[in-house]
Amino acid sequence: MLLCDVGNTNIHFYKDGMTWAKPSTIKNITSIEEKFYYICVNEGLKDRISNISFATNLEPYFNLDTIYQGLGIDRIAACMAIENGIIVDAGSAITVDIMANGIHLGGYIMPGLLALQESFKNISSRLDIRINPNVDFDIIPQNSMEAISYGVVKPIVMMIEETKKNKKIYFTGGDGKFFAKFFNNAIYDSSLIFKGMLKVIKE
Repeated sequence: MLLCDVGNTNIHFYKDGMTWAKPSTIKNITSIEEKFYYICVNEGLKDRISNISFATNLEPYFNLDTIYQGLGIDRIAACMAIENGIIVDAGSAITVDIMANGIHLGGYIMPGLLALQESFKNISSRLDIRINPNVDFDIIPQNSMEAISYGVVKPIVMMIEETKKNKKIYFTGGDGKFFAKFFNNAIYDSSLIFKGMLKVIKE
């Protein structure tokens, strides 16, 4: 069974426990030669995928208990996989959702690491600096790389920490593994959205 999570930047695929990604282009969808199930947040590809006869859109089959308005189908799928805990999907944007006894209590959205990094370049070419993945929050920065890394990463970590309280935290998405290392007992699961999709298919 092939599953596709069509995002704005990448299409993530799942089959037989394996996950991989390709850029979000229609060519990478039309090249699929077998029946597949999908969810899609990419508005530019939605209509074109819906015209593929052997593609099944799972979005209408999700039923998450929430009062949140406008919750994206990718967030819904990830939340469906977790009964209790905090779900952090760290991709192009960072989304944080709170689940309790199968009920979605709400959540919030922040810019992703790449978006924040690019924003500094727009301020000054001198700030076109990559984020240091080994930034140390216990040391006051002494150079621009450390200063930007500290200023970008620490507020995100602190906000998630404040949300977490005593709940278990689950990370997914391209930068999920990066953020998981800042938290004790965090779980990184690259297939979390697919687990939600599989749950819906089974039900």
